[in-house]
Amino acid sequence: MLQKLHHVAYRCTDAKETVDFYTKVIGLKFAHAITNDYVPSIKQFSPHIHVFFEMADGSYIAFFEVPVSEAAQKDPNTPEWVQHLALEVADMDALAEGKRRLEAHGVEVVGPIDHGMCHSIYFFDPSGHRMEMAARHSNPAEEAHWESDAYKLLESWEKRKRAENWVPGKEAVPA
Repeated sequence: MLQKLHHVAYRCTDAKETVDFYTKVIGLKFAHAITNDYVPSIKQFSPHIHVFFEMADGSYIAFFEVPVSEAAQKDPNTPEWVQHLALEVADMDALAEGKRRLEAHGVEVVGPIDHGMCHSIYFFDPSGHRMEMAARHSNPAEEAHWESDAYKLLESWEKRKRAENWVPGKEAVPA
């Protein structure tokens, strides 16, 4: 049923600043913008602009500027490194170029980090969203192995978190 990601949408603090960052620094195509005073799906008054940047596969990363809403707040219970959007690049040369471009624009970059399945760099966009650029370096045999182990790792994780009492209100299960 599902074929690919159409778009993912985040809130931004300033649409112009966001367009400048994602076109001039990241190199994406500014493909579409929509502005409304009412949210079409719920008919609620909330003036906004919705901006879209096209990826090579035809999917989009999109942002809403909603100036009459209260300022966005980070979830104080979620570590800063957890919520992020990973954007794939073609190879290690493209990853190095991404890092160079970000740093040339004064953006602090962490990495590259080798995750086994990819090498990644991490940075924050102007609205404070944690972003990742990732270059795959796996092969089909490795990917098949990861897929066959995924449920085993999940089951092991479930047992461990209960055994170590990380889940309040749930019984510990012997490991």
